[in-house]
Amino acid sequence: MLDLTNGLPELNKIQEGITRNGKHSKEFGMWLVSRSAPTPSEKLIIESVPFMQGIYDFSMILGERIYENRTLTYHFEVLERDYTRRKVDRTVLENWLMKDGYAPLYDDHSPGYYYLTKCTSVDVEDASGGLTVTLIFDAYPFKVSLLEEGNDIWDTFNFELDISQPQEYTVNGSLSINLLNVGATGISPSIIASSPMAIRKGNVIYDVLQGESKSESFRLEIGENPMTITGNGTISFKWHKELI
Repeated sequence: MLDLTNGLPELNKIQEGITRNGKHSKEFGMWLVSRSAPTPSEKLIIESVPFMQGIYDFSMILGERIYENRTLTYHFEVLERDYTRRKVDRTVLENWLMKDGYAPLYDDHSPGYYYLTKCTSVDVEDASGGLTVTLIFDAYPFKVSLLEEGNDIWDTFNFELDISQPQEYTVNGSLSINLLNVGATGISPSIIASSPMAIRKGNVIYDVLQGESKSESFRLEIGENPMTITGNGTISFKWHKELI
């Protein structure tokens, strides 16, 4: 027998589902049966040379693995005996999910993160007792943390995934720091500076404007990011960790 309670003892209360566009799936009476969120496929750049063993793999030429979008699939059951009501439910679900483009999807299975998704299919099968609903989303490869790095919310701190580090620094002439990116991909942070400054990272110098700015050329690679900041004033770095 199909278990619509997802293993929960409270038979009349939906516990898990998804939230999108400000609405949770339980608002539509949707019981989550299963979810699928496989890891994204890597963008492989390989070259096979005749008479050579193996291949040349250039996939990590930028220093990290690059991924395709991933597919998220959810299966729900909706208990509804009235046929007219089931037809309305179908239209409501289709318009809830199919009228916009990429937007955050919050899965109760991954608290503290969201997926950036676009719904590509709402498949509804009608039965005498209700509806079987299959939702398919095209998603950005990584799930994004809801909280900025450096937050001091202790109740949500995860010792295996998070790190405690300052995000704001006072610079008097010159200051060397080491920012840690514990995510699964490089990130371009927003930088807020009280005055113009310069950041030397590796062999490259980046000019930082007063106020808030962001440049895709300045990235925090996975792991340690030592750098030297020159100038006078305060500077802070803002970003959200991304994990597979």
